[in-house]
Amino acid sequence: MSTRTPHASRTALLRRVPRLVLVGVRTHVSYMSRSPIEITFAVLVPLVYATLAVYLFRAAGDPDRLLTASVGAGLMGIWGSVLFGSGGAVQNQRWLGTLESLVVAPTPLALVLLPITLATAVIGTYAMGATLLWGVLLFGVPLDFAHPLLFLAAVPVCVLALGMTGLLLAATFVLLRNANALANPLDTPVWLLSGLLVPVTVLPAWTHPVSWALPTTWGARAVHAATSGGDVVTPVLTALALGAGYALAAVLVLGRVERRARAAATLALT
Repeated sequence: MSTRTPHASRTALLRRVPRLVLVGVRTHVSYMSRSPIEITFAVLVPLVYATLAVYLFRAAGDPDRLLTASVGAGLMGIWGSVLFGSGGAVQNQRWLGTLESLVVAPTPLALVLLPITLATAVIGTYAMGATLLWGVLLFGVPLDFAHPLLFLAAVPVCVLALGMTGLLLAATFVLLRNANALANPLDTPVWLLSGLLVPVTVLPAWTHPVSWALPTTWGARAVHAATSGGDVVTPVLTALALGAGYALAAVLVLGRVERRARAAATLALT
């Protein structure tokens, strides 16, 4: 009878990662698309963001940047979906009593949470299409992208960067019995610091190092550069590099959080 070595086990797990992530994303997208709360949030909130953004840019006497406003509102919608979707998904697992089973499963917890955060980002991509269509139909915003093909490439990179940020946050959601307590105050600060709607340069100088450390900043910069003109490749590569760093940090943090949650008995509601 042969015994599988740890190296062989890790190799087998690495081979299963793409399928595990793909199946997990598909499962969670299907689950979230049947949630009335998720559907309402995904449908209405981005349109509210887009309407407010267009009126703000018009009031500021900057009508030439209405497309930028619509794109920024779409990014805000994706971030909101990732943030609250990740927290809500972890909280739902806790309410259903399955979070403890996920933690003790042979599959690393990071690979369990990664499909959840990516699924919330996929659901959030609707926000981008919805805000652009809303801007065209309601406000007559022209879709004159500076780099249309690069825009189509930059959006998935930005979505991935948002997902990696959500993965790192999901590590803390596992520890907290009320994950939304952390998600609520993080919504506006992160999209402001990331420059999703307004440039980072208009923020105080002391916030710039924080902004540069966020993969969401570079993902948003790539999308806005593809929209209005500018270098797209450098922000895309930076967003991918920082996203990989956030994913690694999430794996390390999850190990500590998992041990802390077990010791504090905060995985279950009771």
